Amino acid sequence: MGATGDAQDSTLEKDPSDWVSGDEPMTGAQKSYLDTLAKQAGEELPADLTKAQASEHIERLKGSSN
Repeated sequence: MGATGDAQDSTLEKDPSDWVSGDEPMTGAQKSYLDTLAKQAGEELPADLTKAQASEHIERLKGSSN
């Protein structure tokens, strides 16, 4: 209890395709953040993304902005 370890850290970052709620529509927060990132990257993304798809696009766009 209270200890942190590598085993615990690996469970914090699940593949979005494994998410139980991954097929649900993206959240408002995801949409807002994704809109900002896409605009900065000069991209336009569909408005009907799932939570998993939005997360994957966010990670991709965050990586391209570095």
